[in-house]
Amino acid sequence: MIGRTLGGRYEVIERVGGGGMALVYKARDLLLDRFVALKVLRPQFAHDEEFVRRFRREARSAASLSHPNIVGIYDVGQDGDDHYIVMEYVEGRTLNDLIRERAPFQPEEAVHIAVQICEALEHAHQNQIIHRDIKPHNILIGKNGRVKVTDFGIARAVTAATITQTGSVVGSVHYFSPEHAKGVATGEKSDIYSLGIVLYQMVTGRLPFLGESPISVALKHLQEPFEAPRRVNPLIPQSLENIIVRAMRKDPRERYQSAREMREDLETCLRPDRLHEAPLEFVDEEAETTRVMPAIRPAMAAVGAGREAYVPARPSRSGWSEPEEPAYGGDGPGGRNGRNGPGGRNGRSVPPAANPEEDFAEEEEYEERRRGRWIVPAALTVIALAMIGALVWGVMELRQQLTPRDIQVPDVIGKPLDEARAILTEAGLQVDEQVDERPSDEFEEGIVIDQSKRGIAVKEGSLIRLTVSSGPEPVVMPDLQGMTVEEAKEVLASLGVTEDRLVLTERHASSEPGTVVESRPAARETFQPKKDTVALYVSLGPEEVAMPSLVGSTLEEARKKIEQAGLVLPEQNIFVEPSFGPKGIVFKQFPAEAGEKVAVGTEVQIWVSGGFPENTVQTDYPVTVSPAEEGTPSVVRILVSDAMGDNREVENRRISAKTTFWVPLVLSPDRGGQIVIYVDSRFYDSYEVPYSGQPAGISPSAESSGGPASDGPPSGEPGEDTNP
Repeated sequence: MIGRTLGGRYEVIERVGGGGMALVYKARDLLLDRFVALKVLRPQFAHDEEFVRRFRREARSAASLSHPNIVGIYDVGQDGDDHYIVMEYVEGRTLNDLIRERAPFQPEEAVHIAVQICEALEHAHQNQIIHRDIKPHNILIGKNGRVKVTDFGIARAVTAATITQTGSVVGSVHYFSPEHAKGVATGEKSDIYSLGIVLYQMVTGRLPFLGESPISVALKHLQEPFEAPRRVNPLIPQSLENIIVRAMRKDPRERYQSAREMREDLETCLRPDRLHEAPLEFVDEEAETTRVMPAIRPAMAAVGAGREAYVPARPSRSGWSEPEEPAYGGDGPGGRNGRNGPGGRNGRSVPPAANPEEDFAEEEEYEERRRGRWIVPAALTVIALAMIGALVWGVMELRQQLTPRDIQVPDVIGKPLDEARAILTEAGLQVDEQVDERPSDEFEEGIVIDQSKRGIAVKEGSLIRLTVSSGPEPVVMPDLQGMTVEEAKEVLASLGVTEDRLVLTERHASSEPGTVVESRPAARETFQPKKDTVALYVSLGPEEVAMPSLVGSTLEEARKKIEQAGLVLPEQNIFVEPSFGPKGIVFKQFPAEAGEKVAVGTEVQIWVSGGFPENTVQTDYPVTVSPAEEGTPSVVRILVSDAMGDNREVENRRISAKTTFWVPLVLSPDRGGQIVIYVDSRFYDSYEVPYSGQPAGISPSAESSGGPASDGPPSGEPGEDTNP
């Protein structure tokens, strides 16, 4: 991709980042001469309609926003199979990089960053755009300190019918809101919850919820409380902790109502008068229940003059009335049988009783007679009820013996199949021979995950059908080739592959070092993410070897050396040209000299000599040399510099008398020849032989002291002490 120009306008310079869906490159806009960020959909997703649709949705979502704290979208396009988005290039780092490097932040810095994120979210929410993936990886910090929110890849307009559908939750699980984790509709308050987690991570250096799998983390968002920020970092002001606690409430109604409200709270939280404010508390109030209170009846009634007795109240239409007047006592009318007043017993006026004890005795006698009249009917009633009860009991016993008894069905979920069968059979139930199977991420293969009846009472001998786990549901291995190791790990972690089941193997490859070359299982093969081990083969870059020495070799020798080194020599890379080297011998090689490192598989070019150029003159020049002392042997060395090279030794032999040597020379229009003679390692003589366009007429009888008359005097005198 680097070096390409997409859309005839955007020249790709270098790769600066990327994720599971797209790669981000730094590019130059050739039309406007400025740097831009180029987000390119990964090639393996180019033909996946869902990925392309999500990619284009990001462009539409972000293009509708224009704010200093949101990365701007300039263009969107397609070049062949490459889908790309052109964005504002931010010179800086991600917030995730800064948190890894130096968290926890000082409260002032964390608040400064959070305020700018709030401003970005406030603008997006006003335009009916919910980000849904607020996390440090999607927040850029420019070199000037300005915060930029990016990656609206899973954002949606709030006017859409469904923002998050059940079974299709997207986003980063460590920053999920509870409603996002449940797969229900997410709104502005979901972004506020995610921002609360980012703020928590900035001031503590850790995430509030961690787990062994994405599902366990999502459940913690739903069910578990998080550790108070001040317990992790006591230097956090109470006012800032209160903001984090409120933003991360599991009930959206208890969070900030808008990003603007959270921003206003952040802007004042570090004021001296707020630093030590009271901790924020939320009380979960239970709803009041309606209770039935027993009726309160009057317990006491006045009896006679100063005497008390318990008198039952009289029922009325509206409830319980006040008690009636006592049935006895009093001097007025209404006494028993009219005593002590007009209309008394036998129509006579009866004076008040002189002794109250007589009245009590009389009353008790009356009550005793009245109770005696009910003894016989009551006894008969009791006997009748007992007989009826015995009859009912007998019928029930007979019915129970004739009908199967009820059995509470045991819960066997989580038990091995054989153990579950034994438990149900022992309880008096039948187990269906046919057993269903269903994939399960929670239970291992062969474990019961469902039963047809559970937690209810059924008749003895009822049939129970079991469903067992067939193991985790296999998934298709995505194409990880070309991703960095970190990107591949992120994709695999989202599928449930943990670090302990990931094996990395490095090997040489032609791809960029640090990128995935191959995976096992291979792309598009099915595997069990919760069970299988995944092997990733990571590129070390091309393997390098030392370039062999080819100059001076014949063509066949050069071929063999190139093949042994793992290099390639195509026929079209063999060039035959005139040269001053021997015919058929390699006189030049490319792309490296002997000993330099090149990648295995590199194509090599060689140049083979086709003989001397047309204007070359070959001649034998005669020189006569005498020994240092006549009759005594001397060693003669003759060196030649001509078109074939410098200081070539053409003679090295012993003489005892004056001897004439015919020295071979190769002359060219731009290079004459030079002959240098040494006798017993002492300089003897030298000759310059110019290029004349034709072989010089040389007489074998020419004297060595002067050489040919046309060449002039020699350049040195014999016997001069000069080292070779």
